[in-house]
Amino acid sequence: MKSFLAFLCILLVLPALSQTVNSEIANEDKLTLAERYQLMKSRSETYNDYKVIREYVLDGVWKITMDSIKSQRALLHAASATIASLEADKKNAQITLSQKEASMNEIVYDSTHISVLGIGVDKRLFLTIVVLAVIGLLMLIGILSGKLKSMYVAIKEKMELANTTLHELEDYKRKSLEKQTKLSRELQNERNKLMELKRG
Repeated sequence: MKSFLAFLCILLVLPALSQTVNSEIANEDKLTLAERYQLMKSRSETYNDYKVIREYVLDGVWKITMDSIKSQRALLHAASATIASLEADKKNAQITLSQKEASMNEIVYDSTHISVLGIGVDKRLFLTIVVLAVIGLLMLIGILSGKLKSMYVAIKEKMELANTTLHELEDYKRKSLEKQTKLSRELQNERNKLMELKRG
């Protein structure tokens, strides 16, 4: 009966022990390397000043250490890949930014300059030159118009003078012709008289 009671006690205590061991194992998986080292040190037996650690515990710690190093290397590799990707993205962004800045500078230049005969000229300077040229042309046209008017007035006066002179010349010719005709009649009359006197 004692053995039966002992067996029952073992059966009742065994699941509780199993849960405790399982929870300790589960908790050990979440421990850091420093915590695992302290756990290994505290669970090891002491002989004089030496710690006696079972070989399978050392193997387990070594395996966990190597797994931790591998996971850290994997994380480092992933971080390096991420950094390289971010560097590439940064370079692309810088290239894109420099292209956009160049494009904006070109747009700003085009908005403030105008191409005249292949030469870039500031729009304000070009507008000033055009306005001055138009004003100069208007002044030149005004001066030429004034000179043409004065020339027209002078030509008109000369034409009127020439017309007056021509009329006077025609009057003189007419009067001269009339005088000549009158004189030639008188001369003919005098000849006729002279002929009559010679006959008579």
